[in-house]
Formats: sequence, structure tokens, C-alpha cells
Amino acid sequence: MKIISRDMSKNRAAVFHGRQQAGVLTKKADGYEFAYDGSYLSSAAALPISLSMPLREEKYESKELFPFFDGLLPEGWLLDLDCAAAKIDKSDKFRLLLHTGRDPVGAVSVRPMEESDGE
Repeated sequence: MKIISRDMSKNRAAVFHGRQQAGVLTKKADGYEFAYDGSYLSSAAALPISLSMPLREEKYESKELFPFFDGLLPEGWLLDLDCAAAKIDKSDKFRLLLHTGRDPVGAVSVRPMEESDGE
């Protein structure tokens, strides 16, 4: 079991492809970072989470939330409803992703780190 401070875990999300953890998405002061997990990369069954983020050992970095993850967020009236129900500001895309990313359409899901640590 990994031990992560509560504050740091709020800025990190476990990214799953199916039931396997593929990597970690981190919100940093100057943007975002995504890194594939080493054990995922060594798996023969490993698939990229997105065509725009092929499998590689190097981290991906961006000033904005990566378009792939942004595309997992709700839009329109559903965005308004989710933000109001969870009391999340629409501009806080990372927190919104943590709230809505557990059960998206497709094979990739996003969960808060504390949820994935026990698995």
C-alpha cells in the first residue's frame, strides 16, 4: 500500500485503462503532467490511453489539461448539473475530472489516488 500525504493526493489521479492502472495524472502549479506506470508499460497488453499520448517512459507535460482528459469532462447542461451538485467551479477541470472520471464512456477512467491505493 502506497502512503501519500492527503494534500498531495488531491493533486494526483490514477488513470486506468480497463481494470489496470495505466499511469498518474498530476496537477502542478504550472500545469499538468501525465506519466505511464512502468509496470503498465512492460505489460504485453498495454495500450495507449489516447492516440495523442502514445506509450512512452517520458512524462507528458502541458500548461493546460491535456485535450484527451478535457474530452472526458461533461458538457452543456450536464456540466452545469454536475458542478452545481458537487459544488465545483467549472474552471476547476482537475477537480471536476476527479468527480466525474470514475465511470466515463470508454475504457479509460480517472480516480483520486486514495481510491486506487487500496486496490
